[in-house]
Amino acid sequence: MKPYFPRQARSAMALFALVATLVLPGLATAKDWTELRVGVDAAYKPFTYKTADGKLTGFDIDIANALCVQMKIKCSFVEQNWDGIIPALNARKFDAIISSMSITDDRRRAVDFTNKYYETPTRIVAKAGSSYSAPESLKGKRVGVLKASVQEKYALAVLAPAGASVVSYDTQEQVYLDLKSGRLDATVADAVEAGEGFLKSPDGQGFVFIGPELRDPKFFGYGAGIAVRKTDSDLRDKLNEALKEIRANGVYKKLNDKYFSFDVYGS
Repeated sequence: MKPYFPRQARSAMALFALVATLVLPGLATAKDWTELRVGVDAAYKPFTYKTADGKLTGFDIDIANALCVQMKIKCSFVEQNWDGIIPALNARKFDAIISSMSITDDRRRAVDFTNKYYETPTRIVAKAGSSYSAPESLKGKRVGVLKASVQEKYALAVLAPAGASVVSYDTQEQVYLDLKSGRLDATVADAVEAGEGFLKSPDGQGFVFIGPELRDPKFFGYGAGIAVRKTDSDLRDKLNEALKEIRANGVYKKLNDKYFSFDVYGS
């Protein structure tokens, strides 16, 4: 015999179920995470790049592996061009983006973010001897940027109106190739990536930073975070806890010191 519930009780139970579905989406979508599929753009030295034998390496890769160890889950990596990386995340091609993605208000409309795991400024790179006093200094110059990056957003909003010709590329490596060959006059890039990945390389000889550090959060956000789908708040919380733990137990510092001579986490 089916148990009998008064109509009022049945109505209350139905209302509770509806509220639970609407108000507690994390409970409805929570899963037992045994593997984290990480989306990366492997053209961003020293954060995410490939060794000569094609192996993924860099600070982002090491951070991802350290988080998976802390969470006691398997870590795997999926390569993706930068301009399609958020759509690929939301299409479930992978579960998280750990690839130096700046936390911005625009991106928060499409994905959720963990707390930051590092923060660095942006700089303009040009030939040694180039003068810079204001965006108008680049009037008539060709400035290369990574497509769909915060640097592209800044260049289009600030440098283009000042007279610069902004050229967008699929990878930052392509930007540096054209800068070296003379097809570009300057680039706007993450200061650490530009310094370590270009200026300290043979290709970067004869180029320098010009102008001040660029940090306006309207363009550059609030540090680099891990992006997850909005439906995966449980994964975001697990990653935040793991980030906190590797910061406390010394693992983060060990990885920081492997790549940098300063605290890349920022203030």
